[in-house]
Amino acid sequence: MQNNNRKLFENLVSRTKIYIVIIFALLIVICFEKIELLIPAIILFAIVVGYTYYTNKKRKSEISETLQDLTLTVDSAAKTSLINSPFPLIILETDGNLIWRSSKFISEFANVDINTYVNDLVIDIKDEIKKKKDVKEKDNKDISRTIVIDNKVYKVKGRYVNVKNRDKKNKKEYMIILYFIDDTENIKLQKEYKDSKSCVSIIIVDNYDETMQRLDSEEKPQVIAEIDKAIFQWADLTNGVLIKSDRDRYIYLFEQRYLEKVKEDKFSILDKIKEIDTKEKVQFTLSIAVSNEGKTDKEKYKSAEAAMDVVLGRGGDQAVLRENEIYKFFGGRTQEVEKRTKVKARVVAHALENLIRNSKKVMIMGHTNPDMDSIGSSMGIYRLAKTLDTNAYIVISEDTPTITSFRKSIDKEVEYEDVIINKEVALENVDEDTLVIIVDTHRRNYVDAPEILEKTKNIVIIDHHRRSADFIENSTLIFQEVYASSASELVTELLQYSSKKINLKTIEVESLYAGIMMDTKNFTFKTGVRTFEAAAYLRRCGVDIIRVKKWFQSDLKSFNRIADIVKKAEIVNDTIAISIYDHKTKDANLVCAKAADELLTISDITASFVMGYAGDKICISGRSIGDINVQVILEKLRWWRSYYTCWSTS
Repeated sequence: MQNNNRKLFENLVSRTKIYIVIIFALLIVICFEKIELLIPAIILFAIVVGYTYYTNKKRKSEISETLQDLTLTVDSAAKTSLINSPFPLIILETDGNLIWRSSKFISEFANVDINTYVNDLVIDIKDEIKKKKDVKEKDNKDISRTIVIDNKVYKVKGRYVNVKNRDKKNKKEYMIILYFIDDTENIKLQKEYKDSKSCVSIIIVDNYDETMQRLDSEEKPQVIAEIDKAIFQWADLTNGVLIKSDRDRYIYLFEQRYLEKVKEDKFSILDKIKEIDTKEKVQFTLSIAVSNEGKTDKEKYKSAEAAMDVVLGRGGDQAVLRENEIYKFFGGRTQEVEKRTKVKARVVAHALENLIRNSKKVMIMGHTNPDMDSIGSSMGIYRLAKTLDTNAYIVISEDTPTITSFRKSIDKEVEYEDVIINKEVALENVDEDTLVIIVDTHRRNYVDAPEILEKTKNIVIIDHHRRSADFIENSTLIFQEVYASSASELVTELLQYSSKKINLKTIEVESLYAGIMMDTKNFTFKTGVRTFEAAAYLRRCGVDIIRVKKWFQSDLKSFNRIADIVKKAEIVNDTIAISIYDHKTKDANLVCAKAADELLTISDITASFVMGYAGDKICISGRSIGDINVQVILEKLRWWRSYYTCWSTS
């Protein structure tokens, strides 16, 4: 009886219980006053409790019915929405069994073999589930894919849920619900938005002033008109806007939708300008820089200006496209034109002196695998720093076969015992006030010790190679002239313009002369008037040419290897020689380079490539004496330096 009363009161709401307790207390008080009212009080209390229980039970029943009706309504609405979904919808199992598909799905893909696409989706989703299971990921049951069906782009959204497998109780199976949302118009809008963005280009006529001086006065207007006409006609192909901002400079804007067309055209304007005929047989060339990087046209213009610096640093007569922080080069077949004026050399010499004087210490550094040009130019800069009473050091981390004979000669010089240091010593001594002078390279990843560049802000570059994409951007002073035969030639010019008289030691003079001689192949390739002027200056300083010649002598064993490489060479397209050096030796780089030079002595050969092993890498040495730009070819590979490149065999 007690348990029944407890259940009875548990079924009542809390507020009703309080009222019953109050009524019960009042009835007890009344019964104490008048005992005869006891029986009526008990009857009244029983009636109140019974009525309360009855109304409470009825109220709960009504709420339950209301909730049930609501649930049925929601289930019905969900089913109706599922069946009449505006998106194509299917329900299937991971074994490929199709459970249900909506009428919209049937009508949408009535003319398409949709089973193939669905099967591919199922396989892809099963692989995803398996990967998550392998790495013990928490279940992320959302599915998102993009597929193309009948020239339409669909975003496939959905979820997968676990279901019991009656046949294999321990194996998990999944049911997948997929919605196909047509995203074609959205993709088109995105593409249209991207295509409508602008690309900014800068076009410059190379060496305009010097070239125009070689024309007759009456011919100049005609040539200028032909150049303008050719450039404007080329710009019309992309419906672009071309503005001539100066005598030799044009600003060119076009929509990004035409960028692929420009790429496919490979900047044909470069060749059209060269076809302009003049009485003096003067050839005009262009430098073009295009960029689509930046949110505004101003940012794109600045990016194009930076790209133009790269083009001009590579000698002009080419185009560069800067896209996604990557440089793509086109053209570049014309030989560099030697500049007749030495104004820049004089200005740079004055600026370099000021930098050296304001520095407590100078670190001179060439490139990895140092050669005589790198060493010779370093020696020249060292003597300049010492003349200006500044401590200077030359960083050489490794000895290569190229400089073995030279190192034997310099080891006899007492002054250089503590001057030539390795990378480790250099890193210990470099600080923010140190001036770092880079010679014979401008690539951050190709200097002897790249870590040094992170420890100082004062960097000077003296180089003669065409500028690459990974040049050292934060340089204080740059003297990069691609017309020059070598870095040693540039350094020799700087020494001549020094405010103080520089007394070069014999070993320094000979190293500079050896650097020029090496890069010009005994004054045969890329040799201009200024090259001979620099050599004449060094000759007056006391060069022992026979001694320099001995530094480049090969032993009989190396000579036989080179002869064997030449013997095995194959000729491609009647003018290109390709050969392989298949022995792993320490001097593989040097042997390949000499073999490539030797191949050019064969008649009708205008370009040569020799491949060989350099430790765990493969090196390629390329040379050319014709209109084939081997640098452009080798730039397609990942690592290159001038006409030399290597990459890991793995």
